[in-house]
Amino acid sequence: MAASNLALEMHSIGERLLHKLQRLPQAEPVEIVAFSVLVIFTAIVLLLLLTAVGYCCCPKRGGRRAAVGPTTPP
Repeated sequence: MAASNLALEMHSIGERLLHKLQRLPQAEPVEIVAFSVLVIFTAIVLLLLLTAVGYCCCPKRGGRRAAVGPTTPP
């Protein structure tokens, strides 16, 4: 039951988004700017998520690292 509700909800969201995209050429400039800001924000969040997953989950490349030891006082 929950899966069918989720699928129905995703379908309705997709239809609303498609309808909004079809009306975008006739939209007010404020609506175009607001939609652009939302698209850019979504793209940035996805890019940051992809970067975080890549940084955390991918093996680190072995670079040469200098060993750091304790310093002795003069």
